[in-house]
Amino acid sequence: MSNILKIVIFVVAEILLNRLVGLIFLFMEKKHNSVHLRFTKSAVNVVVSVILIYSLLQQFEVTRDISKVLLQSGSLMVAIATFAAQQALGNVISGISLSVSRPYNVDEKIRVAQGSSIIAEGYVKDITIRHTIIRQFNGECCIVPNSVMDSAVITNTNFIENVGNFIEIEIAYDADIAKAMEVMHKICMEHELTLNTEENKVFIKAYTANGLILKTTIWTRNLDDSFQACSDIRAVLVERFREEGIEIPYQTITFQEK
Repeated sequence: MSNILKIVIFVVAEILLNRLVGLIFLFMEKKHNSVHLRFTKSAVNVVVSVILIYSLLQQFEVTRDISKVLLQSGSLMVAIATFAAQQALGNVISGISLSVSRPYNVDEKIRVAQGSSIIAEGYVKDITIRHTIIRQFNGECCIVPNSVMDSAVITNTNFIENVGNFIEIEIAYDADIAKAMEVMHKICMEHELTLNTEENKVFIKAYTANGLILKTTIWTRNLDDSFQACSDIRAVLVERFREEGIEIPYQTITFQEK
């Protein structure tokens, strides 16, 4: 009965200590919600669990000798554990590297790519000793191992002071090119989210089978503003060109009845 009581005490102690660690880090995260705090919290929970399990083994005659042997042959155990859990240890080491270098933080928007493939894109929600959780724009959460994050190319839009995005629109060869460029430039200047639009110019990018492509750069403070500004400007361009008699060419198919 006493042995069962000891087990219950250690289990309760582990739960309470991990809960206490969680409350401490929750208080710290309210002041500074940093990714290294999330990783440190996860690591501390693991250390607490290991210490309590080892202490529990010391309480019984049967497991005491086993725990001593395991402790004395620590180098052998480390070698075996390293060989058996190379990938898991790699994730832990990569997690430490990410926590120290901090290429991204909680609630920051990132894009993770390897080669030409995008692994995940969205907001960082959490990082543990094994993986990083990224909430993608479609609502799904992508769980990426830390070893993959450490070796991937990470684009962090929060590191960008201003965001530039291209706007292109095609006009017919018969359209008033100078007027179209002037209207496009004015629309970009009038939008409340755009920056440095007075210095930006509208260029003729290329010829096509139907007309000319006009191109300019939309500068905003962040990526969210860029999406909104570009969407609004594209809609206004179509309406304003229609009002000014500037043709936007598009293919049509005419059917004749026999």
